[in-house]
Amino acid sequence: MVALETPVCDFGWKALDFSLSGVDGKTYSPAHVRGPNGLLVMFICNHCPYVKAVIDRMVTDVNELQPLGMGAIAVMPNDVESYPEDSPENMKIFAAEHGFTFPYVMDETQEVARSYGAVCTPDFFGFDGDMGLQYRGRLDSSGRESVPGARRELFEAMAQVAETGQGPAQQIPSIGCSIKWRGEG
Repeated sequence: MVALETPVCDFGWKALDFSLSGVDGKTYSPAHVRGPNGLLVMFICNHCPYVKAVIDRMVTDVNELQPLGMGAIAVMPNDVESYPEDSPENMKIFAAEHGFTFPYVMDETQEVARSYGAVCTPDFFGFDGDMGLQYRGRLDSSGRESVPGARRELFEAMAQVAETGQGPAQQIPSIGCSIKWRGEG
């Protein structure tokens, strides 16, 4: 496991379109799941200790952002041959166990993760109502530990985007396990 940090936010970069299959058997694209005030694209997986540490807080934040007009989608980009814990069957179990209220989709070709420049799990991309990037930071300061009272950076940033269309100027990169690229395991 290699812990990586995400690059700084490239404000205004437009969300790229994709069409991926979800654990519910439906196909999703950013246009299908975006809200009137924006979209949160989250690259996650089932096995990463960083994702496991934040998953319940992430779901809570998404549930509280949805009424503010934010859509959300979770994308699983890892090579499932090398990491079978991230298989579609296990994705379905993971989503149910954690009460996902948003699509959890499989990036089987890894093209979506590559086109977005995703580098780790979790990796968050927060877009405004015009689908311009406004947030590329972390969920909160907890990392792999649960830190009581940790500032809800992702929630605060996306609530600000929902209200003003602008993300915060100061953002702290997300940290997590490297995406498990095919041929690199």
